Amino acid sequence: MPSGQVIVRYAEERDRAAILNVLLGAYSQYEAALSHERWTQYKESIAEAVHSPTTKARLAAELDGELVGSVFIYDSAETAYGSQQLEIHNPIIRLLGVLPSARGHGIATELIRASVRLIREWGADTLHLHTSDMMESAVRLYERLGFERAYDKEFHNGAVLVKSYRLKLADTALLNV
Repeated sequence: MPSGQVIVRYAEERDRAAILNVLLGAYSQYEAALSHERWTQYKESIAEAVHSPTTKARLAAELDGELVGSVFIYDSAETAYGSQQLEIHNPIIRLLGVLPSARGHGIATELIRASVRLIREWGADTLHLHTSDMMESAVRLYERLGFERAYDKEFHNGAVLVKSYRLKLADTALLNV
C-alpha cells in the first residue's frame, strides 16, 4: 500500500514508456464498455498523444518513487484535438490518468492543481477539459474541484456525448491549499 507524498513534476523523455503504461492501465477500465474496434482506436490515440509534438507540457506524478499518474496540457483545442471548430483558445488538459493501484491518494487532484498553477504562470485565466459519462468518477472529481459544464464546447464522437468542462482560474479554491 503506497504511503508517501505525491510528487508532481515535468515528465522527462525517459518517462514516456512509463507514462504510456500508466495511461493504458488507467484507461483499461473502459475496455469492456467499448467495442473492440473503438478500444483499439482509443489505445492508439493514447500512444500517439504520448509522443505528440503539440503537447505543451506533460506532468508526471510519483508516489513512493514510482510514476503512477500523468496529465498532458495543450494550448488550445487545435493543438489538443487538431480541430479549430471548438474555438477553445485556452489551455486544455487531456489524458489525466492514475494507475488503479495508486488511486485514492489525491494524485489526480495534485495533477490538476499543478496544471492550474502552470497555466496561470503562462497567463491563462481558464482551463478546459473534455470527458464523457463513461468516466463517471472523473466527472465527480472535476465537479468537486469547481469545474463547470461548458455546453457550448461539447461535441459528439459517434454516439458518445463528449462533455466539456471549464475552470475559471481566478475563482478556483484549488490553489488555496
